[in-house]
Amino acid sequence: MYDLHRLRLLRELKHRGTLAAVATALSYAPSSVSQQLSQLESEVGVPLLEPVGRRVRLTEQAEILVAHTEAVLERLERAEADIAASLTDLTGTLRVASFQTAALTLVPAALGLLRERHPRLRVHVTQREPERALPALSARDFDLVLAEEYPGDPNARPAGLEQEDLLDDPLRLALPRPSDGPDTVGPTAVLRSLAKHPWVMEPDGTAARHWAMTLCRNAGFEPDVRFESTDVLLHLRLVEQGHAAAVLPDLVWGGRLPSVPVRQLPRGQRSRRVFTVVRRGGSRHPAVLACRDALRRAVVLGADRV
Repeated sequence: MYDLHRLRLLRELKHRGTLAAVATALSYAPSSVSQQLSQLESEVGVPLLEPVGRRVRLTEQAEILVAHTEAVLERLERAEADIAASLTDLTGTLRVASFQTAALTLVPAALGLLRERHPRLRVHVTQREPERALPALSARDFDLVLAEEYPGDPNARPAGLEQEDLLDDPLRLALPRPSDGPDTVGPTAVLRSLAKHPWVMEPDGTAARHWAMTLCRNAGFEPDVRFESTDVLLHLRLVEQGHAAAVLPDLVWGGRLPSVPVRQLPRGQRSRRVFTVVRRGGSRHPAVLACRDALRRAVVLGADRV
């Protein structure tokens, strides 16, 4: 029988890409990881890694082993959930990753609800954008991820992960000054009126940036992006002081009235989908169920404050 610990190291290598990354993530020496994988090769009787420049990649047989390892780990995760469900008190640690606006608004409210109902559950929260958080979820660095998806720009859905919708978060054009035209001017015309104005957007490579650039290009102009940041509160501050235009989600207001003039976006572009993601097999864990329930109730509490 193959050694499960060594199989997990092989799986980690697939998800993390390098022996050094595996060693760092698991607090091992790189030489120890290499030695364990060499022993696994001896157990299996075929090469599992092949050199590609200074890196290595998995052979076809290694990919087969990783697929079976995923199935074993999923079953073990279900066993862990069943054991936790058999207990009367919810304990342990739940590791959550969240993008910024959800971390600012939904997560604190959910934490308060969890503290009331499950005081012995320890929740560890990391702010991380979905582009990085979802691969980390697959690698078992987190137990639950709060993620976002922009209209017309669906995320890749990695195998082994399960999604559950949380809310549709409206997106609005935030104006650095009151609109010159009447409120009856259409959304596309208002968008075009900012063609020569500086913009603030998230950095290249993010889903938010790709969507915002496409939004402007569909309106007929290339935006002058002078400010780049993943900090949406910085976006808001730049708009408030008249330095930039932006597209801001309603979550940024935290139930308060907008502090800058806002206008609707063109049809089909007016909200992003916010959802939670867990590994398949972990969705029945009582801590995950409790967190998802608390987040749903946080959404309702936020809506009641509006």
